[in-house]
Amino acid sequence: MNNNSLAEIISTFSQSYINHFKQQHQHLPMVEQDSDWISPCETGEADKEGNIQWQPVAMDVNVSFDNVEKALEVELHPDIKTYFSQIYSESIPASCSEGKLELLFAWNKDDFERLQQNLIGHVLMKRRLKQELTVFFAVTDAEEINLVIHNQSGEVWAEPVGCEPNKKLANNLSEFFQLLSLD
Repeated sequence: MNNNSLAEIISTFSQSYINHFKQQHQHLPMVEQDSDWISPCETGEADKEGNIQWQPVAMDVNVSFDNVEKALEVELHPDIKTYFSQIYSESIPASCSEGKLELLFAWNKDDFERLQQNLIGHVLMKRRLKQELTVFFAVTDAEEINLVIHNQSGEVWAEPVGCEPNKKLANNLSEFFQLLSLD
């Protein structure tokens, strides 16, 4: 599956989440507003409790993983780069055969930079443990289990923190999105 299709899948899924949430709650999802951590996802004014509505938005800048790839001397799988460069968003809850999960995205440009630093730290840890390179993209309700993309193959796996992946969930990220459901 090409990355244009993956980009469309991510956009469609995030919009489906918003539509599903609005149908259930009659408003957009809410998050506590942090004046030091503003996001293009925020919409409207904060309520009395300091919460503000949000929705995923397309990244309006060309973001790149060139600096990460150069620093690590590795080429990241195209699905990894596509996944993290499509939208700014709060984590999006969903479910799959492994149970409940949260898809991770960058909240704003600074968060994208922090994500890149976390990816570098993750890759260095995997190297230190002499494990194959994977990149996390979701957390699960199961303690210490992340969902990862295998950098070489693009396969989606469940991976205990600090360990090798132990259960293949999908052949690629596009296929994985087809297995997700909204709560």
